[in-house]
Amino acid sequence: VRWMMYWIVFALFMATETFTDLLISWFPFYYEVKMAFVLWLLSPYTRGASLLYRRFVHPTLARKEKDIDTFLVRTRERGYETMLHFGKRGLNLAATAAVQAATKSQGALAGRLRSFSMQDLRSIPDEG
Repeated sequence: VRWMMYWIVFALFMATETFTDLLISWFPFYYEVKMAFVLWLLSPYTRGASLLYRRFVHPTLARKEKDIDTFLVRTRERGYETMLHFGKRGLNLAATAAVQAATKSQGALAGRLRSFSMQDLRSIPDEG
């Protein structure tokens, strides 16, 4: 549980740090403070990640639980519909390509057969 709290808090830190890094990286000792913060999160003595998770992350997730569940259900349904749509579209494209290849090959085969003369066909031994 301790590691789960750490990784959730660390992931949120990394996501926000991507944007704030551009704005406040010019402060003196910014990178040193950032490194000290990560060590504070990780340390088993300070339990910084557990503190932040229990104070801020868990209450926020608990308040938004119904919204998150609704969003996940909606996303699953849309994903299934999208998969069906693109699956049907892909099968239609494959079927069209197969029909076009078959018609082109039949035309080539007919042209090849027309090139034989009756003399060539009579020279083939009869097996019957």
